[in-house]
Amino acid sequence: MAGAVLHSMNTRLDTATISFMLAHSESRLVIVDVEYVALLREALRSVKNPPALIVAEDHQYGEFVGQEQTYNEFLHSATVVELPRLDSEWNAIALNYTSGTTGDPKGVVYHHRGAYLNAVANVLAWRISDRPRFLWTLPLFHCNGWCLPWTVTALAGTHICLRRVDAGVMVDAIEQNSVTHLAGAPIILSRLVNVPGPLRSRLPRGVRMMVAGAPPATAVIGAAESLGWDITQTYGLTEVYGPCVVCEWKDQWNDLSLERRAELKSRQGVRYQLQEAVDVLDPETLEPIDADGTALGEIMIRGNLVMHGYLKNPTSTEKSFAGGWFHTGDLAVKHPDGYIEIRDRSKDIIISGGENISSIEVEGVLLEHPAVLEAAVVARQDEKWGERPCAFVVLRSDTFASSTEIVEFCRSRLAKFKVPSVIICSDIPKTATGKVRKTELRQVANTGRSTIALTSSRG
Repeated sequence: MAGAVLHSMNTRLDTATISFMLAHSESRLVIVDVEYVALLREALRSVKNPPALIVAEDHQYGEFVGQEQTYNEFLHSATVVELPRLDSEWNAIALNYTSGTTGDPKGVVYHHRGAYLNAVANVLAWRISDRPRFLWTLPLFHCNGWCLPWTVTALAGTHICLRRVDAGVMVDAIEQNSVTHLAGAPIILSRLVNVPGPLRSRLPRGVRMMVAGAPPATAVIGAAESLGWDITQTYGLTEVYGPCVVCEWKDQWNDLSLERRAELKSRQGVRYQLQEAVDVLDPETLEPIDADGTALGEIMIRGNLVMHGYLKNPTSTEKSFAGGWFHTGDLAVKHPDGYIEIRDRSKDIIISGGENISSIEVEGVLLEHPAVLEAAVVARQDEKWGERPCAFVVLRSDTFASSTEIVEFCRSRLAKFKVPSVIICSDIPKTATGKVRKTELRQVANTGRSTIALTSSRG
């Protein structure tokens, strides 16, 4: 209504990345919670034209006193003006930066049309009734909360917010506020269904959860079913307003074994009703692949639920829309019933706890270590986080570095969630043209092997 574009900042990122986003977006005003004032001040040190700050007060953290204007002061000093009318539904409504690509993050521009259509599409795909009571475990900076802020508000729902995602706090909130819906990464579901017995007994039946990212483990799905919870698996990206593909459940699947149900639920599924088209195509010819569950192609999307493009980046925008489709970079198969299922990620992105991690970014940091000659990073399955980075390194001759040393080196240069949890000293297999065989590395990474202490590259 104010004619501004909403830019939700990821509070988990390092200050250098936050600085880049503020400068690149030319943000003019930042509303910040007192918990993040120190982080933001540090980030603003390197921004040439820093935005104005409005600090929200919270008595839990004490009264904030500083040079910035408080939110209440801002409201009292605001001048009443006639708000501009929206002259086009294609105007920008929000800006969200991706965190899973090489180089600097890309700013994804949302338009009003896509936002309101996906907000409605959430209702249809999830079958949300009027006045839901929604618990926010999903970060609002992830695809603008998958458009669910608008969905819940449109249904006259109640937004129940948390300062931190803690199992006990979530159980309290669900019980005390009669929560009906929540959404998030599989780790949130895992935390809830694996709480100690006394807490678990307080969880009500009938709660509905939308999950996206790495599919929940079979044991987690089984535990959720024993609670009487309904789990909906979805798929999407920042560029398509969050989830726009859903694993629409079929009644005939109800009587299958738990393992088979979990396998089917892990499929990405079919398009949202308001998305024009989702298909798995040959990336070269743009022809549909055979729906045999074996042929591999790239997931491509087109329609109203697709971004305007990347801010100030026409080259990447043109490339991502080549042939009239948005190229997701995710490789998948299509089953005979039309449901798609991801088999690999062409850009080797690791999804950990709902956060995207670029393997190339982590590899670059590893190669900065003076003892590391070669590095390759792949996803390793993790019951808690869905996936975690696993690093393979080759050390330089006559050098030594412990796994602890290399992890600490990464921790000083990366956001905490990007730091590899497993370091393996090993030869790195390559193709005849010198490309790393990451398929082989993934097989090694997912054998359950624990962290290996590093030795020199000779041994």
